[in-house]
Amino acid sequence: MRAVVQRVREARVEVDGIVTGEIGRGLVVLLGVSKEDGEAQVDWMVPKIVGLRIFEDEGGKMNRSVADIGGGLLIVSQFTLYGDTRKGKRPSFDQAAPAEVARGLYERFVEVAKATGLPVGTGVFQADMQVHLVNDGPVTLICESA
Repeated sequence: MRAVVQRVREARVEVDGIVTGEIGRGLVVLLGVSKEDGEAQVDWMVPKIVGLRIFEDEGGKMNRSVADIGGGLLIVSQFTLYGDTRKGKRPSFDQAAPAEVARGLYERFVEVAKATGLPVGTGVFQADMQVHLVNDGPVTLICESA
């Protein structure tokens, strides 16, 4: 499982001009699922992301998590995170999970994230989405499950 995590001041995702999810201060999580992933990766990844200390404390150090600041999560599925560009000009998506597998793990990820009590917004799986965000910092990290 691979996630691009962006610290944001605000973010929203739209499908066909309709907002499907939005947050104020928090994290945008672009989530890719590989064909090797299962529930164990979800159960590891959600607490990892929620616990990342990437928000500043009173001293200006990145020492607070999204939970510490009462922020939200905007979770967007993105199979292209498993696009392999090492050969040729067209990315290979051989490592990405099939849609039916990825959908189930994405939905589990969202449910586990909601169970943290944080506000959670989402995109729509397999939809053409427009993600609007104000990256704060910018702070952008790549998280991968073991």
